[in-house]
Amino acid sequence: MISSNAQPLHPPLKDSHLIDVLRLIRSENVGPITFFHLIRRYGTAEKALAAIPTLAARGGAKRQINVCPKSVAETEIEKTHLTGAHFLCYGEEDYPRLLMQIPDAPPVLIALGHTHLLANTQTVGMVGARNASANGCNFARKLATDLGKAGCAIISGLARGIDAQAHKAALATGTVGVIAGGIDTQYPPENADLYKQMREQGCIITEQPLGMAPHSRSFPSRNRIIAGISRGVVVIEASKKSGSLITAQDALEYNRDVFAVPGSPMDPRCHGTNALIRDGAILTEGVDDVLRGLNRIAPFTARERQFSLWGEAPAHAFNDEDLLNPARDIVTELLGPTPVSIDDLIEQSGYPANLILTILLEKELAGMVQRHAGGKVSLSITI
Repeated sequence: MISSNAQPLHPPLKDSHLIDVLRLIRSENVGPITFFHLIRRYGTAEKALAAIPTLAARGGAKRQINVCPKSVAETEIEKTHLTGAHFLCYGEEDYPRLLMQIPDAPPVLIALGHTHLLANTQTVGMVGARNASANGCNFARKLATDLGKAGCAIISGLARGIDAQAHKAALATGTVGVIAGGIDTQYPPENADLYKQMREQGCIITEQPLGMAPHSRSFPSRNRIIAGISRGVVVIEASKKSGSLITAQDALEYNRDVFAVPGSPMDPRCHGTNALIRDGAILTEGVDDVLRGLNRIAPFTARERQFSLWGEAPAHAFNDEDLLNPARDIVTELLGPTPVSIDDLIEQSGYPANLILTILLEKELAGMVQRHAGGKVSLSITI
């Protein structure tokens, strides 16, 4: 279990303007990890934006990549504010503290409703089957109610089934919904009334731009936010290939506890949760099981975890072109479609870490490299 007092992993964005932060994260081939690598190297989002074209060209980009225009960011900011939502940049007071301790934290969140709920570090994620059983729904409501009475805020994904039941039960005590589309997107449609209740009594957050409809790739990204903002994640009814297990895996990556509710071996909706218990998740039959887990002392900090999983960010550029040119070819040869750890690339190439990290940053901006969980990279399948 991670400590709620651990320090942020990345530099706060206090020296960058919102419009520049938004432009940088909305630019082509810039994900959260790359965003913060650029911030560490250049100091501000404005300076990072100016460097992107050169870095991408060095990485082998065959065309000029799309940097988000200022006018597009200005329009997004204006229209988002008209909905009543607010932007929360990494490091700002209302940005969730626990979320600042994961390596791929969203640089900017859009929040609607009672943002003070994001300050609660006694947060429990609750996820599970969309086609949940009556017993599963009843258990989710009781557990969310009991956790709320104990001072916990409930985090979930505003989906049907377990998510919806957990949110409804925790409206009076505090609940946060993390959605996969824009802040104005009410998905699924049958949860429109719940969305309105969450806006009035809870809080809704997203990293997606206004008007963005949920798509298959945005749900895993949503799940990592649920895991990152939570001190622990409870899984109630999940099949072996459910998105809830992705959330559980993210929680483990971030050094959070995973709690699983056992179920009948005759019900496919319980196969995933039972497997989690076999693999070491905390068997959960009620609120006391969760509270005992949350009160354990953290064995190590998120910062120590970061370096083992993701590698050190390239804070200092490697500018020796006499070494960079041949090293780029060697790194390309070492990469393939199968993800490989950055540590292995450093060891097998024989080059210093900051040189390898510089090359990977260039190639990612060029669209030639993809990042994966566990600090791994691969050649992009699109090249």
